[in-house]
Amino acid sequence: MSHVLIYTSPARGHLYPMMDVALALRDAGHRVTVQTLAEERASVRGAGLEHRAIAPAIEALPLTDYRSGNPLAKLQAAFATWLSRAPHELDDLRAAQSELAPDLLVVDANTWGAAAFAEASGRPWAMFLPYVLPLAAPDVPAFGPGFAPPRTALERLRDRALRGVQTLGTRAPLRRLDQLRAELGVPGVGSLEGLFTRADALLYRTAPPFDYPRRHWPANVHPIGPGLWAPPGEAPARLAALPRPRVLVSVSTELQEDGAIVEAALGALTDEPGSVIVTTAALDPERFAAPHERVHITRFLPHAQVVGEVDVVVTHGGMGTTQRALAAGVPVVVVPWGRDQSETARRAAVSGAGVMLPPGRLTPERLREAVRDARSRRPQAEAVARAFREAGGARRAVELLEGLLTETASVAPARKVA
Repeated sequence: MSHVLIYTSPARGHLYPMMDVALALRDAGHRVTVQTLAEERASVRGAGLEHRAIAPAIEALPLTDYRSGNPLAKLQAAFATWLSRAPHELDDLRAAQSELAPDLLVVDANTWGAAAFAEASGRPWAMFLPYVLPLAAPDVPAFGPGFAPPRTALERLRDRALRGVQTLGTRAPLRRLDQLRAELGVPGVGSLEGLFTRADALLYRTAPPFDYPRRHWPANVHPIGPGLWAPPGEAPARLAALPRPRVLVSVSTELQEDGAIVEAALGALTDEPGSVIVTTAALDPERFAAPHERVHITRFLPHAQVVGEVDVVVTHGGMGTTQRALAAGVPVVVVPWGRDQSETARRAAVSGAGVMLPPGRLTPERLREAVRDARSRRPQAEAVARAFREAGGARRAVELLEGLLTETASVAPARKVA
């Protein structure tokens, strides 16, 4: 039996997509420790896994990129947060390694310090990525604004120019990261690409046709489909009696002030046939009033039990909600509010399984039309669902990780990280 330590950033949207892999590893006979949010101890232990809390100093450094005004500023703000967490992650993972002596480390792509420690261990290691891959390729647009794949020479020139701006804008934090990595004796990442290509395997939690098909994938990147685990829950009985079509409106569990989506949905759908289910997550549900009995507003609902019973999902574009809907064959309307959500929205639209409605165009009238359009896209959503299943999911992840464990057993003893 091998011991696998899965290390996440302080975000449920990064923990939950890896819980299916953790459980599959356990079922394959491995010991699994999940080091994650302290508040998720009950969820992790309740699933039959070992839990270890990440350091409080890491949780005390939340992402505030939603306050920034443009895509580059948002990226720089996110980089600053991930860089500030990195020294704490080093200490955190060093302590875990000393106490638990795991055979394999699987680290979150957003945990730069943990990734440096894993590479410095001298053993094979893996990374997981629960959002869209931001690496350049001729057939993939520049990451950030949510451009469609380039078709013309002008669009390819646009993408090259934007990547150049991003390289300049992220050079300083990556240099500081490389200084930290040098202290551990490992090569620098050098560029954005190096953040994702240093690991022996990257478990990419999506798959084409939701993500853009590439002619050439980086050798270590394995699109295995989404992770759809969720804590146990039961949908309120009254939801089953709500008339169809049913529209689920869901905003972010990480605060980003996206309440305008809820307000627009209530204005757009109140007088439409069927019913509306709203989950406000990080927002106070008391901010919003249900106009009649066909509108149900609450902070949380178990989406795993609800999504399959609705006809359309309106979302801010978090990968978790978007892919959960599509994995159930339910089309989406995505109003991307921040972070990588424009990329998620555009992929939903390009796949044909959803509609992208930019925040600057959000009105009740446009949202109403977008929902009507999305209802006609169920066949495309079902095609994405089939592709997700065929990507292999947790089963494929276990195959890849067990391959690394075999390598671990064959290499010389790892050197101690100072």
